[in-house]
This record gives sequence, structure tokens and C-alpha cells, in this order.
Amino acid sequence: MSDTDARQRIPPFGIACVVALTSGVVLAMQQAALPSLWLTAPLCVFGLIGWIAPKRWRWIGAFLFGATWACIQGGYALSVRLPVDLVGQEIPVVGHVDGLPQRDDRLLRFDFITDRDGNPAGVAGKHLRLSWYGANADVAPGERWNLRVKLRRPRGVLDPGGFDFEKLALERRIAATGYVRAPETARKLGETWTIDGLRARWSARIAEAVPSPSARFIRALALGDTRDLTESDWDTLRATGLTHQIAISGFHVGIVASFGALLAWLLYRMFPRIALYWPRPQAQAAMALLFGFGYTALAGFELPTVRTLLMIAAALAARLWRRPSSVPTALALALAAMLIVDPLAILAAGFWLSFAGVAWLLWCLPHDAPSGRLRLFFGAQGVATLGLLPLTVWFFGQASLVSPLTNLIGIPWFSLVVVPLSLIGLGVDLLLPSVGAPILQLAAHAMDALWWVLEYAAHWPGALVWLPEPSALALVMALVGAFWLLLPRGIPGKPLAVLLWLPLLWPRLPAIPAGTADLAMIDVGQGLSLLVRTQHHALLFDTGPAYSGGLDLGEAAVVPTLHAFGVRKLDALVVSHGDNDHSGGAASVRRAYPVALRYAPAGWPHGQDYQPCLKDATWTWDGVNFRFLHPPQDFPYLKNDSGCVLRISGPGWAALLPADIEAVIEQRLLREQPGLLHADLLIVPHHGSKTSSTLAFIQAVHPSLALISVGQGNRFGHPRPEVVKRYVDQGVSLEDSASDGLVRVRLDVAGAHVAERTRERRLRFWHEPAAPSARLATVAAEPESR
Repeated sequence: MSDTDARQRIPPFGIACVVALTSGVVLAMQQAALPSLWLTAPLCVFGLIGWIAPKRWRWIGAFLFGATWACIQGGYALSVRLPVDLVGQEIPVVGHVDGLPQRDDRLLRFDFITDRDGNPAGVAGKHLRLSWYGANADVAPGERWNLRVKLRRPRGVLDPGGFDFEKLALERRIAATGYVRAPETARKLGETWTIDGLRARWSARIAEAVPSPSARFIRALALGDTRDLTESDWDTLRATGLTHQIAISGFHVGIVASFGALLAWLLYRMFPRIALYWPRPQAQAAMALLFGFGYTALAGFELPTVRTLLMIAAALAARLWRRPSSVPTALALALAAMLIVDPLAILAAGFWLSFAGVAWLLWCLPHDAPSGRLRLFFGAQGVATLGLLPLTVWFFGQASLVSPLTNLIGIPWFSLVVVPLSLIGLGVDLLLPSVGAPILQLAAHAMDALWWVLEYAAHWPGALVWLPEPSALALVMALVGAFWLLLPRGIPGKPLAVLLWLPLLWPRLPAIPAGTADLAMIDVGQGLSLLVRTQHHALLFDTGPAYSGGLDLGEAAVVPTLHAFGVRKLDALVVSHGDNDHSGGAASVRRAYPVALRYAPAGWPHGQDYQPCLKDATWTWDGVNFRFLHPPQDFPYLKNDSGCVLRISGPGWAALLPADIEAVIEQRLLREQPGLLHADLLIVPHHGSKTSSTLAFIQAVHPSLALISVGQGNRFGHPRPEVVKRYVDQGVSLEDSASDGLVRVRLDVAGAHVAERTRERRLRFWHEPAAPSARLATVAAEPESR
């Protein structure tokens, strides 16, 4: 085959090369560590040359370029993170507010871009995510401030099914997170013009023009300002499968771009002589691109809007160069352009849902519609629902059973009524407020009507189904099944394709034999939450913290973990005591799960509908015994020292969960119940505080394994080095959530042994290395203990 034939068969931006480019980027994102720049830079150049060269193997060059370019970009994103020696220090910074600040109760959260000049080395030109505590805190987009901040490198909890904040930080190049110190010293230096400042002002105008709660939806649809949407709103959207419609999407950009093309057409109708200098089709494409770019910038360059803008740019380029173009070609060019500009965008779920949704529609739907537009519309909804379901389960662990119906109603109502009215109303309001306000109010009334239907559908039994965490193989099989089902009519064996969905929708969960138990220490930062599962039952011991700023680890970590493990109901919930780090997430857990039995210490002010956990109360599930050892009857509520102490045992093994009891209660247990303290597994009391874990207590329990639930770099200094040393000297193996994320332990006749460490299983190059906490302290103490 000649080079000319090869060039025709494998164009540089054809499907083969773009798929290879994407595959290379995906491979790079799976690495636990990145190769050296000295290796990736030459290979990247070599891959680029191979991709451009008119050879039949140019797809190999595209693959190599994608993999190495993603590694280079990932390495750069890591390099801009806060230097380790600045972690925990109070630093003066000067910069401007980026994005739209969010307020929750007494907390203000905002992004802050520091100036390249006038800042200490290590924080200059960095993207920070800051919190400002206090009712008087107030900043606006574009404002310049001089602040004193305390920073840390991006770090989050890591659990199955949970949100990976460190991945988000890499994708958005967040160098550090922190909070404002000494707010009285903060000084506003002035203002700079920014797109976000314009968004904030226009958002305020919408709120003024629409004096009803529905203004929050119009602001979201017109400007992408979702700050006022409540958690209940998001629950309704998730249950009905319409989350993608409420914020600015590619469709919004398409509408605005169409306005631009229409404006160009009107200009040519009014001034036809313009065509002598610039052909009308090219002018319309250019005006559409200009309007689309302006609106994409106004939306904060969200990924779906960028995808649509790139597709418009590809179509414009084809027209300017007078080349034949098609929607698949434009999509491939947009995908390649996105990965070249920012390969880390592939880390976002929106990347896959956006491009995959368009790709499914292009492949499945006919270019002509002999059966009519209505049938084509219903076909598009079916393709989108079926084709994107595997990715929805993979990224979010959920499937909306009512989404086919609500999408049939909601998408055309959004697309043809609410969104056009919102955009037209906003545009007119900027010129003629007296005319624009009624249009915006009409959009709000239209949204109210739709919202009534969505809330009704969201409360149907089983509207939203949560599914266990799927494997990569289950995802691939489901995608193949979707491909098979969407093949043209007449393809044999289509009913068999349904079988390929079974591993995704009905996965086989690991069996827990009778007489054994699985205990998972969920990573909730500085707090505690333990999931204990027997053969047919589940118990949750504590629920993690919930902070005043809106971060609820019960909702963000505990509930997703329960879903990922396939827990359908909780047979018992134990809130060991009322401290926020143990009880804060209880409300979120109870909203998400029915709970048969609820235990808490007597006297806890919020424990009115809990029964007291009393000494010697026992029950048995599946051959596993549960027994409370503390507090006794009539024991006063003393916070830590009144915490529920639970012993779990089976044939040949035992586990002890002592909550936050301190030395005085340890001594009481030693005096009154020494025979019940021995256990193979011990949850270290009070997160390794120096007020607990006395030597006598450790010797009486004599565990082979101990777990410490602790937050990375917590302000209490947990676990204390002297406490860690006591355990090490007694030959106890230590695991902690700061180092390992969720830790899952199997308890059986062989004792207690670690079955999973989430940070080890899901380790990627963007995850911060384990802190020098329990595990490293253990290693450091070993020579001394010998």
C-alpha cells in the first residue's frame, strides 16, 4: 500500500487515531507512579512525529503521544502543589477570588488565585481552595485580597464508592486547600474585571427579576450558578435521571450559537453587499463560534460546553477550508482537541458522559428520519438511556428506573421551553429590564410545573436504585451488551445481550460464611465509622463527622461505602456517644437507610429515639455474638466515658469496639470484666489519644491487629507517638485510615486479617503518599522495641 493510500485510510484525526489517542491517555491515568520526564519527553516527541507522519501505523504514534503527553501534564499538575515544608504554616498571600464563592451557614468557601509576584516562593501563581469561617466573611468574584492562610496539600478520604477529592484537585490544578487565619487582618485591595464577576452580577439580576424560589433553577440554567440548589433538589434530579439538564450543557451553547448564526443571517438580509467581501455561510459559522465562545466563557468553561464549542469550531474550520464535514468528524476533532489541550479532563465523569452520549446517538440514529421526527426523538431518548447506563453505574453507582419516562417529559420541556425562555429572558433583561423580567418569570413558572412532576416521580418506590461498586470487567461487558442491543434489527441473539448486563446490575458479592464477620473501618477523616457485616446482617458503629461548612462525612463517605458494599438495610445503628466526629453523620445515614435497631448511651441529648446501650445486652446474628460491655445501668452521660463499648465474637475470634473511652473506663473494664476483654481485633480507643490505651488495657485485650481511625495531619496529633509505641512493644500490627483509606478486616477461626486497603487497591499517581502515622511510626519503632 502506498503512503497516499495509507493517508486516506488512516487520517490523523480519524476514528482510529482518536481512539488510540484516548486509549493512551486512559493508560497513563491508571498508573500508580509517573515515569521520569527524561523518558516521557523524548517518547512524546517521537509519538507526535509518528502520529503526523503519513504512515499506516500512525495510530501507534497517536497512542504513544496520548500516553506520554498525559504523563507530562499529570507530572506538571503534581509539581505545582504546595511544597511540603509550607504545610501547616501561616502564610500571607495576595491574589484574586476565582469562580463563584459558596456560603454554608457560617462558612464561606472560594477559590483563590495568587499573584505571581509579591507572594512567598511556593505559593506564587497557585490555585488555592480556601474556607473563611465567620458570619461576616464576604468576598466577590474578581476581588483582590491580602489574606493570611494556613494551607495543606490536597487530601481527601478514600472509600469504595466515595468521592476522590485528590483526583478532582489534579484535574483542576488545585495546589492546596486551607482556611483564612486572623480574619481581622484581611484587607481588600480592589477589584479586577472577570467573567465570574459578570456571572455573579447577572445572577443577582435574575434573582431580583424572579422573586420566587424558582429563581435558583433559572440561574442554574442560564448561567450555571447552582449555588442555591439544595441537597433535596439534587436528590430529585438524581432520582429522575435529569441531573445533566439542570446546569449549563452543550445544548445551551448550541442555542446561543444558533442565535449568533441567526443574527448573521439577519445582517446579510439587511445588508446584502456584505456577501461581496465575506460569504454568508462562513460568516454565520464565525458568528456562531463567537457567540458560543462567549457563552462558554460565561459558563466557566464547563466540559460539556467546551465539547460543543470545539465541535462548532471544527465545523467552522471545515467551512473556511471548504472541506467536507460531518458531525462524527467534528466530534472526533473535538475529542482530539480536548485531549491535546487538557488530557487530565479525562478524569471527569462529564468527559465520558458528554462524548459517549453524542457518539451513541451518531452511531445508532439514522441520518435521515423517514419515520418522522417524533419517532427519531423517542429513539434518541432510548439510545441515550441504554447507552449511558453502564457509565452512570460506573461513575455514580446508581440507576434511575423512572428516567426513561422523566426524560421523555423533562428533556423536551427543558430544551424547548425552560432553557430558551431563560436565555431569551436574560438577554432581553440586560437591555430592557421591564420586558426581560416577565420572560424570566414565565420561565420560572414553566420550571415550577415540571418540578412538580419530577418531585412526584422521584418519590415513587424504587425510583432510584443504588448498585454495588462494579468491576472494570463488568463495565466492559455491559458496554458490549449495550452495543449488541443497539445493533440494527435482524441481528440474531439480541436477548442474550441482556446476560452481559448481569455482572453490572446484579453483581455477585463476596460471601460471608456463618460464624464469621467482615469489619470495615470507613475512612471518615478525624472520626469513626465501622461497618460490621455477618452472613445476612449489617451493623454500623458510629457515622463519622458532619461539619458546619456543609461537609457531612455520613453523606459523603459512609452512605456511598454502604452502597458500594451492597448493603440494602441496616439491622442496627450504634452511636457510641454524642461527639460530632462519631455522631455527626447519623442524620444522613438514617435518611438513606432504614434502621431496625438504634442504640446510643442514655442521656445523649439527641438520642430520644435510640434505646440505651447497656452493659450485658446481647444478641446473635448468623452465629456471631454481640455484647455491650459499657455503660452500666444508671451511668451518667459523660461524653467519651459514657461511650458504648461493643464486643463482637464468633467461633475462635473476637473484636472489641471501645469508642472513645479513656483510662478510667479502661481500668473499670479491667476490674469488672477482665475475661471479656481479650480480642483478636481492637479499634484503638479515642483515635490513639494519650488519655487512652493504657499498657494494662492493651495487655488484657492482647490483640494481634489494631485499627486507628484518624485524619491526616489532624490538629490533635493523633495517634500519639507514645501510644503507638505501646502497641508496637506488645507486638500488635497497626493499620490506620490516614495511611490506608478504608481498611477491611475478615474475622474468622484464623483470627483477624486485613482483606483490603483502599488506598493500596486504588492507588494512582495523584494520591498523596501515606503520612508518617501509625504504619511508619511502627516501622520506626521496631529497632527500639527489639
